[in-house]
Amino acid sequence: MKQPKHGGGWQAIRYSLKLAQKVGWLKMWRAMRAKNTCKTCAVGMGGQLGGMVNEGGHFPEVCKKSFQAMASDMQDAIPESFFKQYTLAQLRAMTPRQLEHAGRLVTPLLIRKGETHYRPISWDEAIEKSVAAMKQAGPERSFFYASGRASNEAGFLLQLMSRLFGTNYVNNCSYYCHQASGVGLGMSIGTGAGTVRLDDLKATDLYILIGANPSSNHPRLLRTLMEIRRRGGKIIVINPLKETGLVNFRVPSDVRSMLFGSEIASTYVQPHIGGDLALLTGIAKVILSRNAQDAEFISNCTENFDEFRASVEGTDWDDIERRSGVTRETIEGITDQYLAAKNVVIGWCMGITHHLNGTQNVQMIANVALLRGMVGRQNAGLMPIRGHSNVQGLGSVGVTPALKQAMLERYEERLGIQVPQSPGYDTMACMDAAHRQEMDFGFCLGGNLYGSNPATQYAQEAFQNLKTVLYLSTTLNTGHAWGLGEETIILPVLPRDEETQSTTQESMFSYVRLSDGGKPRLEGPRSEVSVLCEIGRRLFGNETSVDWTELESHQAVRELIADMIPWYEGLRDIDRDKKEFHVPGRAVRDHKFPTPSGKAKFHAVTFPEDSATDGQLRLMTMRSEGQFNSVVYDDEDIYRGQERRDVILMNKADIDRLGLKPDQRVKVKSEAGEMPYILVRAFDIRAGNALMYYPEANILVPHTVDPLSKTPGFKSTRVKLEVEDVVSS
Repeated sequence: MKQPKHGGGWQAIRYSLKLAQKVGWLKMWRAMRAKNTCKTCAVGMGGQLGGMVNEGGHFPEVCKKSFQAMASDMQDAIPESFFKQYTLAQLRAMTPRQLEHAGRLVTPLLIRKGETHYRPISWDEAIEKSVAAMKQAGPERSFFYASGRASNEAGFLLQLMSRLFGTNYVNNCSYYCHQASGVGLGMSIGTGAGTVRLDDLKATDLYILIGANPSSNHPRLLRTLMEIRRRGGKIIVINPLKETGLVNFRVPSDVRSMLFGSEIASTYVQPHIGGDLALLTGIAKVILSRNAQDAEFISNCTENFDEFRASVEGTDWDDIERRSGVTRETIEGITDQYLAAKNVVIGWCMGITHHLNGTQNVQMIANVALLRGMVGRQNAGLMPIRGHSNVQGLGSVGVTPALKQAMLERYEERLGIQVPQSPGYDTMACMDAAHRQEMDFGFCLGGNLYGSNPATQYAQEAFQNLKTVLYLSTTLNTGHAWGLGEETIILPVLPRDEETQSTTQESMFSYVRLSDGGKPRLEGPRSEVSVLCEIGRRLFGNETSVDWTELESHQAVRELIADMIPWYEGLRDIDRDKKEFHVPGRAVRDHKFPTPSGKAKFHAVTFPEDSATDGQLRLMTMRSEGQFNSVVYDDEDIYRGQERRDVILMNKADIDRLGLKPDQRVKVKSEAGEMPYILVRAFDIRAGNALMYYPEANILVPHTVDPLSKTPGFKSTRVKLEVEDVVSS
């Protein structure tokens, strides 16, 4: 499969039109134009301004991901015969793509240990079994997990249920993606969210993109990057591999771009995987050596600068170059551009956070921004590029192990609820506890917790130790085949555009949208909120001050959220006035930081121990252009020229050094596991590094975590290759 010369373009348009033709042109158009938040990434569009419209009013704002997610939800129902025909063993043999495309779930399902088939059960039996399992397990042996596609309303009710039940073992998918951003930014500037709004990017003259590939994962962001270049601004891309879409992209909604293409990166730097901390330290070292920092801002608005400066000056250039894989000359060139710019935004994704020092990586990004006062004002700032469309909202409504003090106080004052005092568990801590046989019940609101886990075998063993696993899902995924307890229940739920009541979502720009919902396409699935309320009603009865029957009204849920969460008081009147809003206090302005001192804090740099040995490659797991998070829509990765997923992408020099040939089969081994019969493919990636696809390659990733964010090191893995006997052409 030939690698294209650009991202986007007619290929993306043809693909989207093909999906529309498959489900019906008019049906797709109406679905995409409805007043619902986009189901995919956290850049956000839709809501009350209409589908394919962003908060700035621009139309059309849409990408392949939007069409893929919508087409998936417009599938026919999985026929009743499916679960009679396919055994559990056959489901396990299916790829993520095959499971996703099996159709929509429409009836509750049950499978017990030792059984060979899922079997349909009634809603009443499914709810009753779920409640009985929770009661039997008790709060200390139960955990609650939510995917970032869940609404604010459902997420709030899930965490409310867990705390009324008596446990803080509640978390969301951010612990496996951007939690290091929240922790690192919180420690540096007092807020875990990005500090910029979409409008700020209209005046940006330098955008530094680190460890991210929005051309595949957040395609609509490429229009913003294109506009920066057209204004004469610059884009510095820092990524170990050369991504076609970050070099040149044809934005489908722009005629000029479609005709001639748009150069994205003005400078493209390829460090080692995990070399970002050293590279950023080098930038700071150059700034300090030239005395080019904003001394007035640092003196008035920050603290701990002297300790930070000493740590940077104590680093050695040879060590920086070796660790980063980037020359001092190149780092100085990047710094020259940074110092020349007036309005700088730094954006990053999981190439920064998926490391065992991910929090420190984020802190170093903040350090570099603070050196020039690029935080706390308009048109500049920090921009974590989040994945799921409402993952930030879940954090805002408390789907976290620990609630913020303001929420705690309101729970006790207004609801009379004593929130459990015991420490909560993050996502991996829940998996570890299950593996130690200290958990009996797992509640998964959407997503694919099994498929998202590192150390796949370890994750399977953890699930097997649970007595009951409860999934609320729209389609099948690998978790339904492998993430099974002694008893596993699947409840079919509605996507947001089929909710009969409105829901809300929060974008990575802290913009809260109201989704109108719509008419269910299939009979059988229920609203997540209604399912949670039914479980809550049967679980608690009249034992608490919460009226679960009343909360079946989404408006009542929003009013309760507004009562409990100060920064979400805008939800109180949103049903009446339809006014969507930015969460107050997130876009830091006037150099005032929400910290105890009112100042931002520099953090000293410490390089992690270099664990690489001779013969090993640094491995990162990556998503393809044909997938969204753990959901695989297509096996092809068009932008990287790959027609299949069982490959390892390497620098040609490494292929030659190891005595390998293109398309030769190898066994990839790490301390966590191994993958046999993987095809070797050459790619433009820095020598000494390699790429494999997530989630399949998670089996190679150890379940160790960053000690601060508790995020696994999906891009901190070392692997060796062994030649297999079979060679494929």
